[in-house]
Amino acid sequence: MVQKMKLGLINSAWVQTNKPLEFGLRETKRIGFDTVDLFIDPLDTDRSTRAEILRECQQLDLPIVSLCCVAVGLSDFNPSVRRFHIDRVQKYLEMAAEYHARNVLLVIGEYIWNQEVISASEQWRLAVEATAELGRVAAGHGVEIAIELEPFPMSLINDIDSMVRFLDDVGQSSVKANIDISHLHLAGVLPEQIRKLHGRAAHVHISDCDGIRHGDLPPGRGVVPFAPYLAEIKNLDMDGVISIELEYSPDPEQIVLWVEEAYASTDRLLKNAALRG
Repeated sequence: MVQKMKLGLINSAWVQTNKPLEFGLRETKRIGFDTVDLFIDPLDTDRSTRAEILRECQQLDLPIVSLCCVAVGLSDFNPSVRRFHIDRVQKYLEMAAEYHARNVLLVIGEYIWNQEVISASEQWRLAVEATAELGRVAAGHGVEIAIELEPFPMSLINDIDSMVRFLDDVGQSSVKANIDISHLHLAGVLPEQIRKLHGRAAHVHISDCDGIRHGDLPPGRGVVPFAPYLAEIKNLDMDGVISIELEYSPDPEQIVLWVEEAYASTDRLLKNAALRG
Protein backbone atom coordinates (compact mmCIF):
# COMPACT_ATOMS: atom_id res chain seq x y z
CA MET A 1 0.00 0.00 0.00
CA VAL A 2 1.41 3.40 -1.00
CA GLN A 3 2.01 5.74 1.93
CA LYS A 4 0.11 9.03 1.68
CA MET A 5 2.13 12.14 2.44
CA LYS A 6 1.30 15.32 4.30
CA LEU A 7 1.53 18.75 2.66
CA GLY A 8 3.50 21.37 4.55
CA LEU A 9 4.81 24.90 4.14
CA ILE A 10 8.12 26.45 5.12
CA ASN A 11 7.11 29.48 7.16
CA SER A 12 9.70 31.76 5.52
CA ALA A 13 7.01 32.28 2.85
CA TRP A 14 5.46 34.84 5.20
CA VAL A 15 8.53 37.05 5.71
CA GLN A 16 7.21 39.73 3.35
CA THR A 17 4.15 40.37 5.49
CA ASN A 18 6.25 42.03 8.20
CA LYS A 19 3.78 40.60 10.69
CA PRO A 20 4.37 38.44 13.78
CA LEU A 21 5.29 34.82 13.19
CA GLU A 22 1.91 33.78 14.60
CA PHE A 23 0.16 35.44 11.65
CA GLY A 24 1.91 33.11 9.22
CA LEU A 25 1.14 30.06 11.33
CA ARG A 26 -2.56 30.91 11.47
CA GLU A 27 -2.70 31.57 7.73
CA THR A 28 -0.87 28.30 7.07
CA LYS A 29 -3.55 26.41 8.96
CA ARG A 30 -6.43 28.38 7.43
CA ILE A 31 -5.28 27.70 3.89
CA GLY A 32 -5.28 23.96 4.58
CA PHE A 33 -1.69 22.84 5.13
CA ASP A 34 -1.19 19.76 7.29
CA THR A 35 2.16 20.76 8.78
CA VAL A 36 4.72 23.56 8.96
CA ASP A 37 8.51 23.75 8.64
CA LEU A 38 10.15 26.51 10.66
CA PHE A 39 12.95 28.72 9.41
CA ILE A 40 14.10 30.16 12.72
CA ASP A 41 17.49 30.25 14.44
CA PRO A 42 17.61 28.99 18.02
CA LEU A 43 20.47 31.40 18.72
CA ASP A 44 18.20 34.31 17.77
CA THR A 45 15.06 33.03 19.51
CA ASP A 46 14.58 33.37 23.25
CA ARG A 47 12.90 30.78 25.46
CA SER A 48 9.60 32.61 25.77
CA THR A 49 9.28 33.03 22.00
CA ARG A 50 10.09 29.38 21.43
CA ALA A 51 7.43 28.35 23.93
CA GLU A 52 4.91 30.72 22.35
CA ILE A 53 5.51 29.20 18.90
CA LEU A 54 4.97 25.70 20.26
CA ARG A 55 1.76 26.69 22.05
CA GLU A 56 0.44 28.36 18.90
CA CYS A 57 1.13 25.31 16.75
CA GLN A 58 -0.43 22.99 19.30
CA GLN A 59 -3.56 25.16 19.50
CA LEU A 60 -3.78 25.23 15.71
CA ASP A 61 -3.15 21.47 15.44
CA LEU A 62 -0.32 22.34 13.06
CA PRO A 63 2.60 19.94 13.70
CA ILE A 64 6.13 21.26 13.28
CA VAL A 65 7.85 18.70 11.05
CA SER A 66 11.19 20.25 10.14
CA LEU A 67 13.58 23.02 11.16
CA CYS A 68 15.61 24.57 8.34
CA CYS A 69 19.28 25.18 9.09
CA VAL A 70 21.98 26.59 6.80
CA ALA A 71 25.38 25.70 8.26
CA VAL A 72 27.90 26.33 5.51
CA GLY A 73 30.79 26.32 7.98
CA LEU A 74 30.66 22.60 8.69
CA SER A 75 33.47 22.09 6.17
CA ASP A 76 35.47 25.17 7.16
CA PHE A 77 39.20 24.51 7.59
CA ASN A 78 39.33 26.66 10.74
CA PRO A 79 38.57 24.42 13.76
CA SER A 80 36.95 27.24 15.74
CA VAL A 81 34.57 28.10 12.89
CA ARG A 82 33.68 24.47 12.32
CA ARG A 83 33.09 23.95 16.04
CA PHE A 84 30.75 26.96 16.18
CA HIS A 85 28.66 25.52 13.37
CA ILE A 86 28.56 22.07 14.95
CA ASP A 87 27.47 23.59 18.27
CA ARG A 88 24.87 25.72 16.48
CA VAL A 89 23.36 22.73 14.64
CA GLN A 90 23.18 20.91 17.97
CA LYS A 91 20.95 23.74 19.19
CA TYR A 92 18.69 23.12 16.21
CA LEU A 93 18.54 19.43 17.09
CA GLU A 94 17.62 20.28 20.69
CA MET A 95 14.86 22.60 19.46
CA ALA A 96 13.62 19.92 17.03
CA ALA A 97 13.27 17.51 19.95
CA GLU A 98 11.52 20.22 21.98
CA TYR A 99 9.05 20.77 19.11
CA HIS A 100 8.61 17.02 18.45
CA ALA A 101 9.81 17.67 14.90
CA ARG A 102 10.94 14.83 12.65
CA ASN A 103 14.09 16.38 11.28
CA VAL A 104 16.49 19.27 10.87
CA LEU A 105 16.90 20.18 7.21
CA LEU A 106 20.61 20.84 6.83
CA VAL A 107 22.40 22.79 4.10
CA ILE A 108 26.13 22.12 4.38
CA GLY A 109 27.48 24.56 1.82
CA GLU A 110 30.00 24.65 -0.98
CA TYR A 111 33.64 24.06 -1.83
CA ILE A 112 35.68 27.25 -1.47
CA TRP A 113 38.40 28.72 -3.68
CA ASN A 114 37.47 26.62 -6.72
CA GLN A 115 38.60 23.47 -4.88
CA GLU A 116 42.15 24.89 -4.90
CA VAL A 117 44.44 25.66 -1.93
CA ILE A 118 42.41 23.27 0.24
CA SER A 119 41.71 20.04 -1.60
CA ALA A 120 38.15 19.01 -2.35
CA SER A 121 38.77 15.71 -0.56
CA GLU A 122 39.78 17.54 2.63
CA GLN A 123 36.71 19.78 2.58
CA TRP A 124 34.56 16.70 1.97
CA ARG A 125 36.21 14.90 4.89
CA LEU A 126 35.59 17.82 7.24
CA ALA A 127 31.91 17.98 6.27
CA VAL A 128 31.51 14.22 6.66
CA GLU A 129 33.13 14.19 10.11
CA ALA A 130 31.03 17.11 11.34
CA THR A 131 27.81 15.61 10.01
CA ALA A 132 28.60 12.19 11.49
CA GLU A 133 29.07 13.83 14.89
CA LEU A 134 25.76 15.63 14.48
CA GLY A 135 24.07 12.42 13.34
CA ARG A 136 24.98 10.78 16.64
CA VAL A 137 23.53 13.77 18.50
CA ALA A 138 20.37 13.64 16.37
CA ALA A 139 19.87 9.96 17.16
CA GLY A 140 20.14 10.75 20.85
CA HIS A 141 17.32 13.27 20.48
CA GLY A 142 15.17 10.90 18.42
CA VAL A 143 15.23 13.14 15.33
CA GLU A 144 16.82 12.94 11.89
CA ILE A 145 19.00 15.19 9.78
CA ALA A 146 17.84 15.69 6.19
CA ILE A 147 20.66 16.82 3.90
CA GLU A 148 19.67 19.20 1.13
CA LEU A 149 21.00 18.85 -2.40
CA GLU A 150 21.91 22.26 -3.85
CA PRO A 151 21.97 22.68 -7.66
CA PHE A 152 25.12 24.82 -7.80
CA PRO A 153 28.44 23.80 -9.42
CA MET A 154 30.50 24.15 -6.23
CA SER A 155 27.99 22.63 -3.82
CA LEU A 156 29.39 19.68 -1.90
CA ILE A 157 26.21 17.75 -2.67
CA ASN A 158 24.78 18.71 -6.05
CA ASP A 159 23.52 15.44 -7.55
CA ILE A 160 22.16 12.08 -6.45
CA ASP A 161 25.50 10.29 -6.65
CA SER A 162 27.22 12.83 -4.39
CA MET A 163 24.28 12.57 -1.98
CA VAL A 164 24.57 8.78 -1.84
CA ARG A 165 28.35 8.98 -1.37
CA PHE A 166 27.94 11.54 1.41
CA LEU A 167 25.37 9.43 3.25
CA ASP A 168 27.59 6.38 2.87
CA ASP A 169 30.62 8.22 4.22
CA VAL A 170 28.68 9.69 7.15
CA GLY A 171 27.41 6.22 8.00
CA GLN A 172 24.64 7.27 10.41
CA SER A 173 21.08 5.99 9.95
CA SER A 174 19.80 9.25 11.43
CA VAL A 175 21.29 11.21 8.50
CA LYS A 176 19.19 10.99 5.35
CA ALA A 177 18.45 12.93 2.18
CA ASN A 178 16.05 15.75 1.49
CA ILE A 179 14.54 15.58 -1.99
CA ASP A 180 14.03 19.05 -3.48
CA ILE A 181 12.24 18.60 -6.80
CA SER A 182 13.15 22.02 -8.20
CA HIS A 183 16.80 21.50 -7.26
CA LEU A 184 16.84 18.10 -8.95
CA HIS A 185 15.47 19.59 -12.16
CA LEU A 186 18.00 22.45 -12.11
CA ALA A 187 20.82 19.97 -11.53
CA GLY A 188 19.74 17.83 -14.47
CA VAL A 189 18.87 14.86 -12.26
CA LEU A 190 16.53 12.45 -14.01
CA PRO A 191 13.48 11.33 -12.00
CA GLU A 192 14.51 7.66 -12.06
CA GLN A 193 17.73 8.51 -10.22
CA ILE A 194 15.63 9.13 -7.11
CA ARG A 195 15.41 5.34 -6.78
CA LYS A 196 18.93 5.38 -5.36
CA LEU A 197 17.49 7.06 -2.26
CA HIS A 198 15.03 4.29 -1.42
CA GLY A 199 15.00 4.01 2.37
CA ARG A 200 17.35 6.96 2.67
CA ALA A 201 15.07 10.00 2.21
CA ALA A 202 13.49 11.86 5.09
CA HIS A 203 11.77 14.90 3.61
CA VAL A 204 10.68 16.52 0.34
CA HIS A 205 10.63 20.14 -0.86
CA ILE A 206 8.53 21.23 -3.82
CA SER A 207 8.58 24.45 -5.84
CA ASP A 208 8.93 25.58 -9.44
CA CYS A 209 11.63 27.42 -11.40
CA ASP A 210 12.43 28.68 -14.90
CA GLY A 211 14.80 25.77 -15.56
CA ILE A 212 17.86 28.03 -15.38
CA ARG A 213 17.92 29.78 -12.02
CA HIS A 214 16.89 28.85 -8.49
CA GLY A 215 13.36 30.15 -8.19
CA ASP A 216 11.13 28.63 -5.48
CA LEU A 217 7.99 29.63 -7.37
CA PRO A 218 4.49 28.22 -6.83
CA PRO A 219 4.18 24.99 -8.84
CA GLY A 220 2.77 25.81 -12.26
CA ARG A 221 4.63 29.11 -12.69
CA GLY A 222 7.75 27.49 -14.11
CA VAL A 223 8.90 24.56 -16.21
CA VAL A 224 9.48 21.72 -13.74
CA PRO A 225 7.84 18.46 -14.94
CA PHE A 226 6.51 17.38 -11.56
CA ALA A 227 4.62 14.19 -12.49
CA PRO A 228 7.63 11.91 -13.12
CA TYR A 229 9.42 13.12 -10.00
CA LEU A 230 6.33 12.61 -7.85
CA ALA A 231 5.83 9.14 -9.34
CA GLU A 232 9.34 8.17 -8.23
CA ILE A 233 8.80 9.71 -4.79
CA LYS A 234 5.61 7.67 -4.47
CA ASN A 235 7.59 4.53 -5.19
CA LEU A 236 9.91 5.33 -2.28
CA ASP A 237 6.90 4.66 0.00
CA MET A 238 8.00 7.42 2.38
CA ASP A 239 6.20 8.16 5.60
CA GLY A 240 7.00 11.82 5.26
CA VAL A 241 6.00 15.33 4.31
CA ILE A 242 6.19 17.32 1.10
CA SER A 243 6.78 20.96 2.04
CA ILE A 244 6.33 23.92 -0.28
CA GLU A 245 9.31 26.27 -0.39
CA LEU A 246 8.52 29.76 -1.68
CA GLU A 247 10.66 32.78 -2.38
CA TYR A 248 9.29 36.28 -2.29
CA SER A 249 6.11 37.19 -4.11
CA PRO A 250 6.62 39.77 -6.88
CA ASP A 251 3.87 41.74 -5.17
CA PRO A 252 4.38 41.76 -1.39
CA GLU A 253 0.82 42.97 -0.90
CA GLN A 254 -0.44 39.74 -2.46
CA ILE A 255 1.64 37.24 -0.45
CA VAL A 256 -1.46 35.49 0.94
CA LEU A 257 -2.72 34.87 -2.60
CA TRP A 258 0.79 33.69 -3.57
CA VAL A 259 0.72 31.03 -0.84
CA GLU A 260 -2.88 30.07 -1.58
CA GLU A 261 -1.95 29.55 -5.24
CA ALA A 262 1.00 27.36 -4.27
CA TYR A 263 -1.19 25.29 -1.95
CA ALA A 264 -3.90 24.75 -4.58
CA SER A 265 -1.52 23.78 -7.39
CA THR A 266 0.54 21.47 -5.17
CA ASP A 267 -2.55 19.82 -3.71
CA ARG A 268 -3.71 19.01 -7.25
CA LEU A 269 -0.30 17.58 -8.16
CA LEU A 270 -0.19 15.36 -5.07
CA LYS A 271 -3.72 14.10 -5.56
CA ASN A 272 -3.04 13.34 -9.22
CA ALA A 273 0.04 11.39 -8.10
CA ALA A 274 -2.02 9.52 -5.47
CA LEU A 275 0.22 10.96 -2.77
CA ARG A 276 -2.51 12.83 -0.91
CA GLY A 277 -6.09 11.91 -0.17
